[in-house]
Parts: sequence; structure tokens; C-alpha cells
Amino acid sequence: MKFAAAISSAADAEEAVHDVIERLHPTASSFDLAMIFYTPHFSGDADSIAQTLIDEFDLPCIIGNSCEGVIGNRQEIEKGPALSVLVGKLPGVRIQPFHLSQSQWQAALTDVDSLNDHFAMNADTQAVLGMGDPWTTPVGNILQKFNDLRPGIPLIGGMASGARKAGENVLLFNDARFNEGMVGLSLSGAINVETVVSQGCRPIGRTHLITKGQGNVIEQLGGRPALEVLEETVNALNDQDKLLLSSGMLIGRAMNEYKSTLARGDFVVRSIIGVNDEVKAIGVGDRIKVGQTIQFHVRDAFTAHEDLNLLLATRQTKQPAGALLFTCNGRGTRLFDRQHHDAQHADHLMPNVPLAGFFAAGELGPVGGHNLNHSHTASFALFSDLKS
Repeated sequence: MKFAAAISSAADAEEAVHDVIERLHPTASSFDLAMIFYTPHFSGDADSIAQTLIDEFDLPCIIGNSCEGVIGNRQEIEKGPALSVLVGKLPGVRIQPFHLSQSQWQAALTDVDSLNDHFAMNADTQAVLGMGDPWTTPVGNILQKFNDLRPGIPLIGGMASGARKAGENVLLFNDARFNEGMVGLSLSGAINVETVVSQGCRPIGRTHLITKGQGNVIEQLGGRPALEVLEETVNALNDQDKLLLSSGMLIGRAMNEYKSTLARGDFVVRSIIGVNDEVKAIGVGDRIKVGQTIQFHVRDAFTAHEDLNLLLATRQTKQPAGALLFTCNGRGTRLFDRQHHDAQHADHLMPNVPLAGFFAAGELGPVGGHNLNHSHTASFALFSDLKS
């Protein structure tokens, strides 16, 4: 198994693709797949870029999407034109690409066999990669059905970014371009795909049990008004942690209610989107149920760095053959005080591993064995031979 990655910031599409080709050629003359990510500057040329790569490397499979910024090896290009490519030669691996259009979702989500077929999965599928248009992809329903259909199989990827309205994102499926739906591929056979999902948050205070609420509204925690518990938690913070609240308070829902001790990584983190002073309730960016355990969280650059370091340092795949990174467009220089943070830290812990990816409007990846849609997250797919 072999991967290679290349990135170009050339402003001309033809120059950018040939720049990438020149960097990839020393590694191999043909590949089994390519995943390409490009800023909106190249959306109009996406199909010709794909065709050039197909012709140059005899590619049977290529998928890609437009995005606000791209990632390649040690670089993160957040502004200006850029193209990033990850190619792979995967002996013994079945690669099955797909495009699910907006018109196909209803049928796919109401029929288990149809969804399985649309995602091109079989008995030995190891992982599914997916990149969707956020306006035309019902990602919450998809993840729920996918988790029910194939528990334990990771669905990892991200939502296209950089567009201001529906129809502006451009997805690639081989040499065809689409403005809606989801493109992706399933990987089956002799490949191991490890996922690392860094939410970059730290729990504060103590855990609480939801004792009253419905939908996305928490009314009571431990029999007390939820807003009172939140205010009590905030008042108990030290001055340094209180400064972090300018970016907003977060809430973490425990993925395993029966775990005796909960710590960082045991929660799926969502935003607090509003409060109701009259009834002392909290609105959150998630559906909640009575009986769930929650804990308030904060996020800052130091915590995000620390979390990423911890999760990558404890990964099981010590030397991946290649990697994809889907990172939130709220990270990068919007969070850290320097450019290339996630890409360079990944390279520090996984030296010389070919890596590509993009800044997403929502990152897909599993936490606690459940595939979820995240925000402010760095979501990695690490590829290696099944024997590794």
C-alpha cells in the first residue's frame, strides 16, 4: 500500500494541476484512487483537473469537492487559490465510489437495502469516506440510518465549504461534476482505517443528569433548573476559564452512560444555542433525552492543541501509509496563533506521512463508536495495510 500527497497554490488551474503532477510523479506512474480538494477559484475547472489526473495516472476512481481552504502535507492554505491531492495504490482493496443526489436521499433513507447499495458496502467494508454539500445532504438522518445499518463501520469526511448558497459547491465523481448531494467511496478488503476525532474541548465542573427536557431543550439537571446549574458552573470557574466563555459555552453528552469515570473524549460536544430566562431552560445544538449525562465544556487554542496531541500520540496505527484530515473552518488561524497548526502537528507526530484534506463546514467521524457530524473538530482517517 502506498500513498502520495501534493499541494499547489498556483493561481491558474492548468498550472496548479501540472504542479501537483510533477510532485506526485516520483512516487508512481499509476494509482488506484485520488481524492482532490480545491478552493472555489478552481470550481469551474474541476472536471478538467480531474480528467488531467485520470489521464496522467490511469486513475479508475477520483472524488473531490470545493472548499474554503485546503490541506496538504505540512501546509494549510486558508486564503487564495489552492489545490490538494492524495493518491493511493491499494493492492487487495476494493474501492467503490458513489454519488448520492438530492433526489435519491428519500428512497435511500427509507430502505435499508437501498442505503447499503448506495454507499456501495459489502460484508468486508472497512470504512466509508463521504464529502457532501451541506444544503442538499440530510446529514443527521444519514448518520442515524448508517449507524443502525452498519454499526462499527466509520463514516468519515466533511461537508463542502466556501459557498454562500446552494448550488455553488462543486463535487467531483470521476470526471463528472455535481452541485448537490454527496460523493464518496467505500473501502473493502485488505485495508485498515483508523479514525482520530479531536473535538478540542475540555470538560469543566461536574457531570449532571438530565431530569427534564425534550427536543433540544434541557429544562432540569439533577432536578434543578438547568440555567441555574449553568450559572453556578460559570461562577465557580477561575478567571482564566471565564475568559474562554467569550467564545461560548459548550455542552458534552456522554456517549456511554454506564462508564464509571467520564473524561475528555467520552463526550460528543455541541454548542449551547440559547437560554430561556423565564423557565430557566437551555437550548443545545443536539437532541436530548431524559436520563442522559452531560457536562459543560470550554474550548480554546491550548485545549485544542492538547487534545489533538493526546489523541494522535495514542493512536494505534503507528506509521500510516497515508492520511486524510477534515478540519473545521473555525480552526486554522481563526483559532490558533499560527498557520498550519493541525497539519504540522500531525506531521510532527507522524513524520512524512502523505496527508491531504480541507477546511470543512462540518466534520464527519465516530466518537464512542457512533458516527457524528461535528464542528470545530479535526477528524483524521489513517490508512494502513490490514496486517499493520
